[in-house]
Amino acid sequence: MAEQGPEVEPDYRFTLANERTFLAYIRTALAFDAAGVAAVQFLTTVGEASVRAVGAILTLAGIVLSVGAYLRWRANVQAMRRGEPLPATSMPLGLAATTFVVSVIAVALIALS
Repeated sequence: MAEQGPEVEPDYRFTLANERTFLAYIRTALAFDAAGVAAVQFLTTVGEASVRAVGAILTLAGIVLSVGAYLRWRANVQAMRRGEPLPATSMPLGLAATTFVVSVIAVALIALS
């Protein structure tokens, strides 16, 4: 196991910026959850299986995003305390891909109804 350097308290502005990013991810996760529930509740003129698929994708995205937000926040805190570069993330790509897929499904549902 590699020897870790001593941890120091980072500038509070970086800590608060990391927290704001975490909270933005959590707000987005809650929005995905709310959109998933709304899709299942209010899209009654479209096929039930399609609506359930959209709802499931959205709520699963909310779950994955909330867990990923915490893991990202924790990794950033550790890197800042050790004076290391912040770790790379694929969360923006995942968010964009999920939004794209749901948007394509929504367009298909609207066009077919």
